[in-house]
Amino acid sequence: MKQLFPKQHVMGFIFSLALSVVALAVITFDMSYKMGMGILLVTALAQASVQLLLFMHIGESEDRRTLYTNIGYALFVGVVTILGTLFTMIWGYQIR
Repeated sequence: MKQLFPKQHVMGFIFSLALSVVALAVITFDMSYKMGMGILLVTALAQASVQLLLFMHIGESEDRRTLYTNIGYALFVGVVTILGTLFTMIWGYQIR
């Protein structure tokens, strides 16, 4: 039964929660703009690494083409999500 327990997934989930709490601290505490954006950037990059390594199973396959395809797709989805959010929340408001 011990072999079936998803140890890496649980560790990744706990690490994701910890990074989310750190990012939430930016809102809670009165920080300068530069410090807050720096913390958010570091937590976002760490969060992306956790997602790629632990939840997308990067490193479990020997096939390099599959790994690079998964990473490329994850980057594409991330960029589209970020640009779509910026478009609707910031630039879309200015069009009105």
